[in-house]
Amino acid sequence: MVDEVFNHNNSCCVDDDLLPNIKCIPVEYMEWNGLSSGENDIFAYVDKDSLISENEKAVDDEMEIIKVILTNRGWNLGSQNGYRIDLSQFNVMKILNDLFEESTDAALALYFFRWSEYCMGSKHTVESVCTMIHILVSGNMNHKAMDLLLHLISYNSGEEGWHNIFLKIHETHTKRRVLETVYGMLVNCYVKENMTQVALKLICKMRHLNIFPLIGVCNSLLKALLESEQLNLAWDFLKEMKSQGLGLNASIISLFISGYCSQGNIDTGWKLLMEMKYLGIKPDVVAYTIVIDSLCKMSLLKEATSILFKMTQMGVFLDSVSVSSVVDGYCKVGKSEEAMDVLEVFNLSPNIFVFNSFISKLCTDGNMLKAAKVFQDMCEMGLIPDCFSYTTMMAGYCKVKDISNALKYLGKMLKRGIRPSVATYTLLIDSCCKPGNMEMAEYLFQRMITEGLVPDVVSYNTLMNGYGKKGHLQKAFELLSMMRSAGVSPDLVTYNILIHGLIKRGLVNEAKDILDELTRRGFSPDVVTFTNIIGGALLNGYCRTRCMAEANVLFHKMLDAGLKADVILYNSLIHGFCSLGNIDDACHLVSMMIEHGIMPNNITHHALVLGYEKKCVENPVERAAFKLQQLLLKYGIQAEDDR
Repeated sequence: MVDEVFNHNNSCCVDDDLLPNIKCIPVEYMEWNGLSSGENDIFAYVDKDSLISENEKAVDDEMEIIKVILTNRGWNLGSQNGYRIDLSQFNVMKILNDLFEESTDAALALYFFRWSEYCMGSKHTVESVCTMIHILVSGNMNHKAMDLLLHLISYNSGEEGWHNIFLKIHETHTKRRVLETVYGMLVNCYVKENMTQVALKLICKMRHLNIFPLIGVCNSLLKALLESEQLNLAWDFLKEMKSQGLGLNASIISLFISGYCSQGNIDTGWKLLMEMKYLGIKPDVVAYTIVIDSLCKMSLLKEATSILFKMTQMGVFLDSVSVSSVVDGYCKVGKSEEAMDVLEVFNLSPNIFVFNSFISKLCTDGNMLKAAKVFQDMCEMGLIPDCFSYTTMMAGYCKVKDISNALKYLGKMLKRGIRPSVATYTLLIDSCCKPGNMEMAEYLFQRMITEGLVPDVVSYNTLMNGYGKKGHLQKAFELLSMMRSAGVSPDLVTYNILIHGLIKRGLVNEAKDILDELTRRGFSPDVVTFTNIIGGALLNGYCRTRCMAEANVLFHKMLDAGLKADVILYNSLIHGFCSLGNIDDACHLVSMMIEHGIMPNNITHHALVLGYEKKCVENPVERAAFKLQQLLLKYGIQAEDDR
């Protein structure tokens, strides 16, 4: 079909049978627009296949309308047998405006815009794109205009880029009202791209034209500023909004309250809530709920409950969200009776969220009989359990190692037509892997994929860990390949699992190769990684002295990377030196761990006992205890004499 429509032999010409009497000028006459070429051009926002696969009659109809309009508008299309259209920037812009002015059909102009770009074989200029954007907005096709604006932003980065777009939009506008809308959309696009600084600069430029964004765009920018913790800029912009005559309302102030609360600054958030009345704004339930939710997350439940009472006193209607937040807070800290009291006092009929709160608490406590009863009560009340409800029940049964009942709830969930989430399958896979039931784990993993769910890195790591613990290293590495093929990048946990599996099989050198790959891929090995490798080197039965030297090198490499060793790693190294009778290096490590605030324990003491035994010292137990006391006193720590 493409060959039928376009001929690309040095010229961009349309097939005579398909588009009668209209031809394009050769490519070499076209004006270069200064934008880089590539696959991610404006056509990325256009379905090329649908454009060129339309039936010929539809194409004929569109182009016939275009031909008639252009003729009526005075375009000289040449002779009967060979119409030619010069697709220069000026002509494209003029044709787009003529088509829309004559037909008031933005879709027709967009058709020509797409066709001409495909015909030219290069992207339109910024001016042409801006012209098309104005037409789309005039024709109520704002969603298409947004696509083109986002494309312009992606290809015009930096200070010069946004400024150029701003100017070209102004140069190509014909109607003030449309210009105001387009500028507002442009600001919104930069907000969507998390470029709030550019959005603010644009608004400053717009002010010189006596244009200011609508309240919806301003709210989006405020929200973005607050989410990025730019509170001062947000307040400055709020003042600017007021100076432009945009009235403040509860939803705007709620954004600031949410911003303060998300930073843990609840006092300021509450103060702002109380001062809303001085701004002539009545606080609504949303503003109160933001503070309540933040208090509940900090387990300040008495304060949250008191706000509920204050709301009723002030005549603010309590909704299910505000009350449910407090109920959930009490459930999470194990105060189910208080949660029930809140429901009763504020006369809230339990909803799915409330039931989930109670079920979650019971499952966390391992009280599955009571959890199952509450789950049943919820169903009998006519409430339909959601994915969270079922997943919580499964997690509870998995916690008490009752995988059979967990799988029963999966069956109930599927029977009701509720789709499990990736998290649902992952927790079941984990519960199957722990006792070594890899066959069931593999089945669940494959079922997840069959149902169209995309396993995440946690899902892959969970199954991989099961393989590693069973010693199925080949399957673990096959899963790694599958993971990469699916576009899921391994994380530090993935590498730690592989390293641990290799170490378990005594493949220390192979584990170190994985460490090298980890570093090459830009990961910073953590304490777990080094503990696995160092511990593996120490447990390896070959060349003890050589292994200790390598372990020591790795240990200092870890310290150089800025990581802090934990008690497990210190004890592994101390035990390694002591197994060789190297008490001096072992004691140096004990001194180092105390200096870094890590206290020796019984395992440290037993390691030193082993070291003194290797040195054939009399009374090694007492000698080890005395040495530990000496090292602790060196740092002003009184040792407990309880050995």
